[in-house]
Amino acid sequence: MERIWLKSYPQGVPAEADIHAFRSLVEMFDRCVAEYGTRTAFISMGTRLSYRDLDRLSAQFGAWLQQVARLQAGARVAVMMPNLLQYPICVCGTLRAGGVVVNCNPLYTPRELEHQLIDAGAEAIVVAETCAWAVQEVLARTQVKHVIVTSVGEMLHMPRALLVDFVVRRVRRMVKPYRIPGANSLRGALSRGRSATFKPADPSPDDIAFLQYTGGTTGVPKGAMLTHGNLVANVEQSCAWFKPVMRPGQEMGLTPLPMYHIFALELTLLFFRIGAPNVVVIDPRNLPALIAELRRYKITAMGAVNTLYNALANHPDLANVDFSALRLCVSGGMATHRAVAERWHKVSGRPIIEAYGLTETSPAATCNRLDIEEYSGTIGLPLPSTLVAMRDDDGKDVPIGERGELCISGPQVMKGYWNRPEETAKTMTPDGFVRTGDIAVMDEQGYIRIVDRKKDMIIVSGFNIFPSEIEQVVSMLPGVLDVGAVGVPDEVSGEAVMIFVIKRDQSLTKAAVILHCRQNLTGYKVPRHVAFADDLPRTTVGKILRRALREMAATWVDPDA
Repeated sequence: MERIWLKSYPQGVPAEADIHAFRSLVEMFDRCVAEYGTRTAFISMGTRLSYRDLDRLSAQFGAWLQQVARLQAGARVAVMMPNLLQYPICVCGTLRAGGVVVNCNPLYTPRELEHQLIDAGAEAIVVAETCAWAVQEVLARTQVKHVIVTSVGEMLHMPRALLVDFVVRRVRRMVKPYRIPGANSLRGALSRGRSATFKPADPSPDDIAFLQYTGGTTGVPKGAMLTHGNLVANVEQSCAWFKPVMRPGQEMGLTPLPMYHIFALELTLLFFRIGAPNVVVIDPRNLPALIAELRRYKITAMGAVNTLYNALANHPDLANVDFSALRLCVSGGMATHRAVAERWHKVSGRPIIEAYGLTETSPAATCNRLDIEEYSGTIGLPLPSTLVAMRDDDGKDVPIGERGELCISGPQVMKGYWNRPEETAKTMTPDGFVRTGDIAVMDEQGYIRIVDRKKDMIIVSGFNIFPSEIEQVVSMLPGVLDVGAVGVPDEVSGEAVMIFVIKRDQSLTKAAVILHCRQNLTGYKVPRHVAFADDLPRTTVGKILRRALREMAATWVDPDA
């Protein structure tokens, strides 16, 4: 396979990354602590956590896992919280103790959380108190034996810690009542870990670091097994790509996206690797607070999705931000719209660098050159040490310039799906490529353009949703006879969920359907549009024709509008 894209690489970017720079994320962590020491690693609401602070606190958490919880190497530890300082402490502590991190969306409903905890076989969970109620509801049906509950302000400096917790609990009333007998506080666990003996693990490159849940290419969410080798490789691939503009020890990153999302997780690892203090934002929907962070710190690099760039670019307060230090704005998770890229460039003076990847590729696979001056409409070039191919339905490579399914191979490709060999076989080719489900074209310079989607996934603000999950939930409602779900264009979130419902009970209302969905689905999965229909388009074997549903959606007029 000729790597024609190499001729379009910027000067200084190698064809191959040093993917064996570290044996594991644990070794990478140790080397970064030794190199950057007292330098700030994370900043949250004015509180700074240095590399040495993180070393000390994560070792205490690791010791608690090993000596108090008695978890063995390979045990799965779920982490369910927004962007708090507790997140890197618990993630690093789990990895250093030899455990596997299971990232859980803190917005999950009990139904969604239960599936993930059971499927992963999680034995412990660290949860923000704002979502502890959901853990309480499902705990008895899982294998979880140890629960640590942390408050939003727990790791902040005084008196801000007390003020933040007061606002969260008493003013905004974000903490629902819960009762979990035997639960520990994070401070309590760290205190007990301080007096216990910590035995640092030495994971191999093939050992699993994260079970990162995704819809994959079909069906319900499943855990992509991302190894230490996968993630080290992807960090080094990113370092190689950003080498012409990144200055180790001199950058400052901003992470407004949730670190439990694979895109933000990768950027977090990258910032940590190059010694860049990482300003983490607990709620990116609070635009005034996010813009205040942009004004407060000399941010040099940030990552966001199209939705957030759009919201920021249209906020009047952004005009008061000094962007002179900002040099890198990366977009991923969903397609970047031309209008958004042009608006952002106008207000910030910086282009959006669009990247592409999947959970299954750890995630980065392609990226635009960093010296572009305007929106390109492509997902760029394959990263160093990455192979791509456009293939037809028979798995054969198509000629340059022709449409084919984008397939990706490289050291960042997952080990497979946890306990799902059949699903792994559907997604992975015999020669080690991941089928992305996206239809793409590569030009003679090696640039890739996504032109269609082979799979039925709906992407809302960078989060993947499978229609089958929505349909399963809606069909649980007694008044529903049948249902079909598709994604429709949305100016704010890129896409939104629309469902077509055939009534069993003619008294069924749109409000009842939405209420049922809100009780069983994370907010971004709740249908934005509900249409009642007499029939659904199907194949001869009864499978819903989603393309026909999308055509119906394009001509549908909301009677309530």
